[in-house]
Amino acid sequence: MTQNPVNPVNPAGAAAASPLAPDWLQVPADLNALHEPLWAAGVGRNDGGELAIDGIPVSELQREYGTPLFVMSETDFRARARAFTDAFNDAFADICGGVDVYYAGKSFLCTTVVRWVEEEGLRLDTASGGELAVAARAGIPGAEVALHGNNKSGAEIHRALDMQLGRIVVDSLPELERVAAIAAGRGETARVMLRLTPGVHAHTHEFIATAHEDQKFGLSMAPDSTEQAGLSAAEEAVAAAAGYPGVELLGLHCHIGSQIFEPDGFAVAAEKLLDFLAAMQAKYSIVLPELDLGGGYGIAYTPADTPRPAAEIAQAMAAVVRTKCAELGITAPRISIEPGRAIVGSTTFTLYEVGTLKTVRVDAPAAPAGDTAEDTVGDMAGENVTLPRRYVSVDGGMSDNPRPVLYDADYSAVLASRTSAATPQLSRVVGKHCESGDIVVRDVYLPEDVAAGDLLAVPGTGAYCWALSSNYNYLARPGVVAVRDGSSRLIVRGETEQDLLNRDMGV
Repeated sequence: MTQNPVNPVNPAGAAAASPLAPDWLQVPADLNALHEPLWAAGVGRNDGGELAIDGIPVSELQREYGTPLFVMSETDFRARARAFTDAFNDAFADICGGVDVYYAGKSFLCTTVVRWVEEEGLRLDTASGGELAVAARAGIPGAEVALHGNNKSGAEIHRALDMQLGRIVVDSLPELERVAAIAAGRGETARVMLRLTPGVHAHTHEFIATAHEDQKFGLSMAPDSTEQAGLSAAEEAVAAAAGYPGVELLGLHCHIGSQIFEPDGFAVAAEKLLDFLAAMQAKYSIVLPELDLGGGYGIAYTPADTPRPAAEIAQAMAAVVRTKCAELGITAPRISIEPGRAIVGSTTFTLYEVGTLKTVRVDAPAAPAGDTAEDTVGDMAGENVTLPRRYVSVDGGMSDNPRPVLYDADYSAVLASRTSAATPQLSRVVGKHCESGDIVVRDVYLPEDVAAGDLLAVPGTGAYCWALSSNYNYLARPGVVAVRDGSSRLIVRGETEQDLLNRDMGV
């Protein structure tokens, strides 16, 4: 198998960039090559030019399981999970004896993945009663599970106590009171962490930046954010939790956002929470033994993305915690982190079959004379020109990947069923739903000869694609196939139309 086959017909520089393409999108020197950071280990092209994973060609996967299909590398998932535990344990060994790594189940969860998580030495972060049910069915000990959520129901809190969860992450003062009352009523103790909002604005999309004040998550650290003069909601929660007989206060939690590449936000958040932890110790003599710094580490969705290795993230965070604890003169708390996307995102690609294609003409400003696209649009500075954009429709769409419509998320795609020596053509990969915003890949260069029946693969779909999938237009949700050592198996069965009709109670 070869990762980057040479295209002798379309050498680098043979095609000019389309002025319709975003600035970050470059014309590939070789349309058949795979940009390695986007793909799981074990994905490449076989001798026939077809995309394969662990030696299994995508055509074989289509024949056995159909399309659309989520194709996941179990080997890659396990390797990424180990990379986080090893890197953070090494970085924090001299600070707090290591790190507790919680896999963020909301990114992708099924019983098989829970078992992988446990076998690789990670713990599990859940965000609902349904996710707790998956954890229970998989058999992971409750002590290794956390429960998040800004509006936990009484039933979810009871389930957390039934399962003897290692931590319940409390999101507000009313929720703290509710958890304390339910635990006391049962004659039990709830192990609680308080989620704080440190006011750090991560470099991310507005809708997935979760640490600023004006949003639903967490207890504000801003002064006068409660009715008690001079107290923040965070401080009031610490004082209240310490007085509840049904609560064991473990420590503090924060999460500054998602798909973050720069370490600055993590560093500022860690410093602010350590300052707060030290202040609570000084003011109330309350020692909080744990600090969860959340997740949000970015992955590569396009060649323009540059994710950081787990070891680099770990060393940078450890340096901040080490220095800050020494400055404050406090014993370092036990650190936790919650990677989800960074573990599962790149393990998976979605396989689609191409259906209809059409090319439209789009008005655009002409390139100025001397521009790199001069050969494409001519020396027509100051005039508008009409340029082609091709729409490539596939047999899935926003029902299996709503992230482009939710977050303007960018993805990549490759022709998977064969190689091609055709000219690159700017394309937009779209789904089959009755929505003009049903876009899978907004901008990508694909071979000019892509045709109905070809297979496309979209990498980086392991996180928040299947998890956010829907039955819009009564499309059945795709299955998830795990591949390891040259064999494949379903870990989530694809739905059928009968599955959907079974829930329709009739009249």
